[in-house]
Amino acid sequence: MSKTTVIATPGVPQAIVTREFDAPRDLVFRAWTEPELLRQWLGPRKYQMTIERWDLRDGGSYRYTHSDDAGNVHAFHGVFHGDASPDQMVQTFEYEGYPGHVSFDTLTLEDRDGRTLVRTNSLFQSVEDRDGMIDNGMTEGMDEGFDRLDELLAGMLARA
Repeated sequence: MSKTTVIATPGVPQAIVTREFDAPRDLVFRAWTEPELLRQWLGPRKYQMTIERWDLRDGGSYRYTHSDDAGNVHAFHGVFHGDASPDQMVQTFEYEGYPGHVSFDTLTLEDRDGRTLVRTNSLFQSVEDRDGMIDNGMTEGMDEGFDRLDELLAGMLARA
Protein backbone atom coordinates (compact mmCIF):
# COMPACT_ATOMS: atom_id res chain seq x y z
CA MET A 1 0.00 0.00 0.00
CA SER A 2 1.15 3.49 -0.71
CA LYS A 3 1.01 6.46 1.63
CA THR A 4 -1.62 9.19 1.55
CA THR A 5 -0.14 12.68 1.25
CA VAL A 6 -2.02 15.78 2.40
CA ILE A 7 -0.75 19.25 1.51
CA ALA A 8 -2.36 22.06 3.50
CA THR A 9 -0.38 25.23 2.89
CA PRO A 10 -0.65 27.71 5.80
CA GLY A 11 -2.97 30.59 4.98
CA VAL A 12 -4.49 28.91 1.90
CA PRO A 13 -8.03 27.44 2.20
CA GLN A 14 -7.14 24.35 0.20
CA ALA A 15 -6.13 20.74 0.84
CA ILE A 16 -4.53 18.59 -1.84
CA VAL A 17 -4.61 14.85 -1.17
CA THR A 18 -2.73 12.29 -3.26
CA ARG A 19 -2.36 8.52 -3.15
CA GLU A 20 -1.26 5.94 -5.69
CA PHE A 21 -3.18 2.70 -6.20
CA ASP A 22 -1.98 -0.53 -7.80
CA ALA A 23 -4.87 -0.73 -10.26
CA PRO A 24 -5.72 0.69 -13.67
CA ARG A 25 -7.43 4.04 -13.90
CA ASP A 26 -10.74 2.69 -15.25
CA LEU A 27 -11.08 0.34 -12.27
CA VAL A 28 -10.32 3.11 -9.76
CA PHE A 29 -12.89 5.31 -11.52
CA ARG A 30 -15.53 2.57 -11.22
CA ALA A 31 -14.77 2.18 -7.49
CA TRP A 32 -15.19 5.94 -7.05
CA THR A 33 -18.40 6.31 -9.04
CA GLU A 34 -20.45 3.09 -8.71
CA PRO A 35 -22.47 3.22 -5.48
CA GLU A 36 -22.25 -0.52 -4.77
CA LEU A 37 -18.44 -0.28 -4.90
CA LEU A 38 -18.15 3.12 -3.20
CA ARG A 39 -20.02 1.97 -0.09
CA GLN A 40 -17.47 -0.84 0.36
CA TRP A 41 -14.53 1.50 0.93
CA LEU A 42 -15.43 5.12 1.61
CA GLY A 43 -14.73 6.01 5.22
CA PRO A 44 -13.45 4.23 8.31
CA ARG A 45 -14.15 0.53 8.90
CA LYS A 46 -16.13 1.22 12.07
CA TYR A 47 -18.93 2.78 10.02
CA GLN A 48 -21.65 1.24 7.88
CA MET A 49 -22.23 3.38 4.79
CA THR A 50 -25.70 3.94 3.35
CA ILE A 51 -26.07 5.79 0.06
CA GLU A 52 -29.44 7.52 -0.02
CA ARG A 53 -28.92 9.39 -3.30
CA TRP A 54 -26.23 9.15 -5.98
CA ASP A 55 -27.06 10.98 -9.21
CA LEU A 56 -23.69 11.26 -10.98
CA ARG A 57 -24.55 13.80 -13.66
CA ASP A 58 -24.12 17.54 -14.05
CA GLY A 59 -26.40 19.08 -11.42
CA GLY A 60 -27.13 15.70 -9.83
CA SER A 61 -26.88 15.36 -6.08
CA TYR A 62 -25.73 12.81 -3.56
CA ARG A 63 -26.28 12.05 0.09
CA TYR A 64 -24.82 9.29 2.20
CA THR A 65 -24.50 8.43 5.86
CA HIS A 66 -21.96 6.65 8.01
CA SER A 67 -23.37 4.97 11.12
CA ASP A 68 -21.77 3.02 13.93
CA ASP A 69 -22.98 0.28 16.28
CA ALA A 70 -23.84 2.85 18.96
CA GLY A 71 -26.38 4.53 16.67
CA ASN A 72 -24.27 7.60 15.82
CA VAL A 73 -24.94 8.83 12.29
CA HIS A 74 -22.82 11.21 10.22
CA ALA A 75 -24.39 12.52 6.99
CA PHE A 76 -22.77 14.14 3.97
CA HIS A 77 -24.23 15.63 0.81
CA GLY A 78 -23.39 17.69 -2.24
CA VAL A 79 -23.89 18.34 -5.93
CA PHE A 80 -21.96 17.05 -8.94
CA HIS A 81 -20.76 19.57 -11.54
CA GLY A 82 -19.91 18.75 -15.15
CA ASP A 83 -19.55 15.31 -16.65
CA ALA A 84 -17.65 12.90 -14.43
CA SER A 85 -14.69 11.18 -16.06
CA PRO A 86 -11.34 9.77 -14.96
CA ASP A 87 -9.86 13.11 -16.05
CA GLN A 88 -12.02 15.12 -13.67
CA MET A 89 -14.91 14.72 -11.27
CA VAL A 90 -16.15 17.88 -9.54
CA GLN A 91 -18.53 18.11 -6.60
CA THR A 92 -19.45 20.11 -3.57
CA PHE A 93 -19.13 18.43 -0.17
CA GLU A 94 -20.86 19.30 3.08
CA TYR A 95 -20.83 17.48 6.41
CA GLU A 96 -24.30 17.88 7.87
CA GLY A 97 -22.85 17.97 11.39
CA TYR A 98 -21.17 21.26 10.44
CA PRO A 99 -23.76 22.85 8.11
CA GLY A 100 -22.95 25.82 5.95
CA HIS A 101 -19.29 24.89 5.52
CA VAL A 102 -19.05 23.59 1.98
CA SER A 103 -15.94 22.56 0.08
CA PHE A 104 -15.54 22.42 -3.69
CA ASP A 105 -13.72 19.19 -4.56
CA THR A 106 -12.03 18.08 -7.77
CA LEU A 107 -10.86 14.50 -8.30
CA THR A 108 -8.39 13.53 -11.03
CA LEU A 109 -7.04 10.07 -11.83
CA GLU A 110 -3.65 9.88 -13.52
CA ASP A 111 -2.55 6.71 -15.32
CA ARG A 112 0.91 5.57 -14.23
CA ASP A 113 1.64 2.47 -16.33
CA GLY A 114 -1.18 0.38 -14.88
CA ARG A 115 -1.18 2.14 -11.52
CA THR A 116 -3.32 5.20 -10.76
CA LEU A 117 -2.43 8.40 -8.95
CA VAL A 118 -5.54 9.82 -7.28
CA ARG A 119 -5.49 13.54 -6.55
CA THR A 120 -8.24 15.43 -4.78
CA ASN A 121 -8.15 19.19 -4.55
CA SER A 122 -10.54 20.59 -1.94
CA LEU A 123 -11.17 24.31 -1.84
CA PHE A 124 -12.74 25.46 1.43
CA GLN A 125 -14.58 28.67 2.24
CA SER A 126 -11.90 29.62 4.75
CA VAL A 127 -8.61 28.42 6.21
CA GLU A 128 -10.51 27.81 9.46
CA ASP A 129 -12.91 25.45 7.68
CA ARG A 130 -10.00 23.57 6.11
CA ASP A 131 -8.16 23.32 9.41
CA GLY A 132 -11.34 22.22 11.18
CA MET A 133 -11.79 19.34 8.75
CA ILE A 134 -8.17 18.27 9.12
CA ASP A 135 -8.24 18.63 12.92
CA ASN A 136 -11.41 16.52 13.14
CA GLY A 137 -10.01 13.42 11.47
CA MET A 138 -10.24 14.08 7.74
CA THR A 139 -6.75 12.69 7.07
CA GLU A 140 -7.19 9.59 9.22
CA GLY A 141 -10.62 8.87 7.74
CA MET A 142 -9.36 9.25 4.19
CA ASP A 143 -6.31 7.13 4.89
CA GLU A 144 -8.37 4.28 6.33
CA GLY A 145 -10.84 4.52 3.45
CA PHE A 146 -7.96 4.42 0.97
CA ASP A 147 -6.60 1.30 2.67
CA ARG A 148 -10.02 -0.25 2.16
CA LEU A 149 -9.99 0.90 -1.48
CA ASP A 150 -6.61 -0.84 -1.93
CA GLU A 151 -8.20 -4.05 -0.64
CA LEU A 152 -11.29 -3.69 -2.85
CA LEU A 153 -9.21 -3.03 -5.98
CA ALA A 154 -6.94 -6.02 -5.24
CA GLY A 155 -10.02 -8.23 -4.92
CA MET A 156 -11.51 -6.90 -8.15
CA LEU A 157 -8.24 -7.52 -10.00
CA ALA A 158 -7.99 -11.05 -8.60
CA ARG A 159 -11.49 -11.86 -9.92
CA ALA A 160 -10.81 -10.36 -13.36
